[in-house]
Amino acid sequence: MKSQDIRDKFLKFFESKQHLIVPSAPMVLKDDPTLMFVNSGMAPFKEYFLGNADPKKNRIADSQKCLRVSGKHNDLEEVGYDTYHHTLFEMLGNWSFGDYFKKEAIAWAWELLTEVYGIDKDILYVTVFEGSDDDSLDVDQEAYDIWKQYISEDRILMGNKKDNFWEMGDQGPCGPCSEIHVDIRSADDKAKVDGKSLVNMDHPQVVEIWNLVFMQYNRKANGSLEILPNKHIDTGMGFERLCMVLQDVQSNYDTDVFTPIIREIETISGKGYGKDDKTDIAIRVISDHVRAVAFSIADGQLPSNTGAGYVIRRILRRAIRYGFTFLNQKEPFIYKLTDTLSKQMGTAFPELKNQKRLIENVIKEEEHSFLRTLDQGLLLLDRVIENSKSETISGTKAFELYDTYGFPLDLTQLIAKEKGYTIDEAGFNAEMKKQKDRSRAASASETSDWVVLKEDDTEEFIGYDTLAVDVKLTRYRKVTSKKEGEQYQLVFNMTPFYPEGGGQVGDKGSIEASNGEVIYILDTKKENNVIIHIAKNLPEHLNDTFRAEVNEEHRRLSASNHTATHLLHQALRTVLGEHVEQKGSLVRPKSLRFDFSHYAKVEPDQLQQIEDFVNARIKENLPLEEQRNIPMQKALDEGALALFGEKYGDTVRAIRFGQSMELCGGTHVPNTGDIWHFKIKSEGAIAAGIRRIEAITNMAVGDYFETIDKEYQALKEVLKNPNEPVKAVENLQSENADLKKQIEQLLKDKAKNVKGDLKNEIVDVNGVNFIAKKVDLDASGIKDLCFELGGEVDNLFAIFGADNNGKALLSCYISKSLVAEKDLNAGTIVRELGKHIQGGGGGQPFFATAGGKNPDGIEEALKAAKNYL
Repeated sequence: MKSQDIRDKFLKFFESKQHLIVPSAPMVLKDDPTLMFVNSGMAPFKEYFLGNADPKKNRIADSQKCLRVSGKHNDLEEVGYDTYHHTLFEMLGNWSFGDYFKKEAIAWAWELLTEVYGIDKDILYVTVFEGSDDDSLDVDQEAYDIWKQYISEDRILMGNKKDNFWEMGDQGPCGPCSEIHVDIRSADDKAKVDGKSLVNMDHPQVVEIWNLVFMQYNRKANGSLEILPNKHIDTGMGFERLCMVLQDVQSNYDTDVFTPIIREIETISGKGYGKDDKTDIAIRVISDHVRAVAFSIADGQLPSNTGAGYVIRRILRRAIRYGFTFLNQKEPFIYKLTDTLSKQMGTAFPELKNQKRLIENVIKEEEHSFLRTLDQGLLLLDRVIENSKSETISGTKAFELYDTYGFPLDLTQLIAKEKGYTIDEAGFNAEMKKQKDRSRAASASETSDWVVLKEDDTEEFIGYDTLAVDVKLTRYRKVTSKKEGEQYQLVFNMTPFYPEGGGQVGDKGSIEASNGEVIYILDTKKENNVIIHIAKNLPEHLNDTFRAEVNEEHRRLSASNHTATHLLHQALRTVLGEHVEQKGSLVRPKSLRFDFSHYAKVEPDQLQQIEDFVNARIKENLPLEEQRNIPMQKALDEGALALFGEKYGDTVRAIRFGQSMELCGGTHVPNTGDIWHFKIKSEGAIAAGIRRIEAITNMAVGDYFETIDKEYQALKEVLKNPNEPVKAVENLQSENADLKKQIEQLLKDKAKNVKGDLKNEIVDVNGVNFIAKKVDLDASGIKDLCFELGGEVDNLFAIFGADNNGKALLSCYISKSLVAEKDLNAGTIVRELGKHIQGGGGGQPFFATAGGKNPDGIEEALKAAKNYL
């Protein structure tokens, strides 16, 4: 059974059980501060389990793409070493929100596995929660009694809290669970060892395929449990493992989910899968990681140095270095796998097809960048080895390579071993632990339970229509962190405060009590569909009526910049083409940032057209046309742009200014004229195929022009207040160019004078005319000197060094006859000598240069040059 059919059968089965089939949510989370990525099938539905929103239907099923890079059995550095754990995986799930419970969940799971998929019940085991004294919980007898209707009791195993009690986090909905495990070992292996003894023992052929979670408790901040008012079902079945079972293979990587990618890696690398352990691990790592990276980019998360982007960069770099070390891939190649992945999974996940070009370009650019970094790291490792006073390299140095250049310990150990050295692994691990401890300490926070003052099912946002309203506090909680100290999160029955979202920062403002007490709102965020107002203090009278008021200027300027991003988007698509798609934005009171897909530099005249286009729309005084709660399809039919990677409901809010129409929840000006003016400050690439424009509007433009005017007046003063400042600058540039030519000629003359003295210092070394000398010339002068000497002296091997303003320079010239006869290469030689000046370089076999930051090493390099003869 092909993987596509396996997925379809799951969805059709639950559709027949009156479940609503929904598409996979984007893997990159945008409004959950507790998670970067969807790491389980239930993550997109957290707001329903928490009671903060109502689902479209009480029964839902889907196939959700998930990403895990840490946690139980999912350490990134372990993926590839076994055959059944992954970074990215699909989770097939069925959900009940206060509808059916254990009886139906167990019955349908058994029916699907044994009757629809035809899995032999004699290879299945199930686990049931054994209870916990810590939580005063008994054995899940209800689940046990239901299971024994379907499977013999000797195949029902008891599981502890670690394996059979599922929790959303330190706090929140939780409950006992039943795992379904499958034993796909051979008959001989089964005869030797009973399968039940291998359940949850990390055996590659005795694995969990489905987890049925019975959500019936809520974990409070003090660790205690309370019963939820509604009981829920949350199940998750590993799609890749299910395919392994149904396709009768012994590894997830032998299923048709992975084999097309593996075959392409074999073709590119010339290495076969299944012949060598290290090669196999590398191929598994790459085939797993390319999926994770491709889906992340398609969902809008580019590799970067911080946050979620750092996670994606780390995954991709791990794949690159395994290809580099074990598949001998020294040039970018992973991007070539995107085509195979798109063909294979593009039907189920069309974003892979739609974003294919972007995925390829981003991965290729990241490969180029990291391969350059690896080269730099290799040079550093060479220096570390050279400077080591023993045959054991310090763990601190090995960790520096890992932390700065992404060198994993095993790669450092491999290279060191080839040169007869070992690594202090204990020292490396100690440095790694210090870093992790620092990271945990920096991000540590403590969140108390919500204190509920007033039951309120719907917290209404009214900030589109007003900036001030009387409100009641419905609940609050205290959050303590090292960075922010003690803060309070406040929730009101209604609010005019816009929560951070859609690229726009959250509102600031205040609430005022009837006694005049003022509490300042520092920020507004949305978490699991709840608008949270962050304050440093808690009101004295919690049950008072408060006057909530948004900071008008903060909102007005944010709205100005947000409307400008819509007009900018329209301008980009008009000037550059309709291939342009928004890939991210940041809207603040002082400025805006807009990321978009485009595969070439935006030329100055195009930038001017874009800026002029936006300002023309501003001058037209276009009114805001807003449609709230419009059916999404109707909005799309009317021409609204939807941003890929955003999560939209059945009804949406559509914003139109003239011909610009987008789905957007942000705040906007009533009329484009309120923006006043739009000015682009910068444009550049942030990744392959992704450009960024930074711009300003409104008061910031006035400040900008005022600053420019002051600088212009200062410049005129420096130029002695000429009538034509531009012409005065042009004259200075012309004079400067003439002076440069004169200096160049003087340096050439100086080189000629030096040449005569240096010819007398040339010595014969094994039939080669050799000279190594420090000279007082720049790079151009040294080059002229080398070639003039080379034209007058046969069989010349010359090395010259110079200290130019604190920067070291080495140049190597070798007569072409020597290059052929003696097998000498100036590029190789200067690269090696460059280590003495803490730098590197290269060039042609007969002439090459190196630059470095250590002028004190020049003499050492010149002395070492003679060794090559």
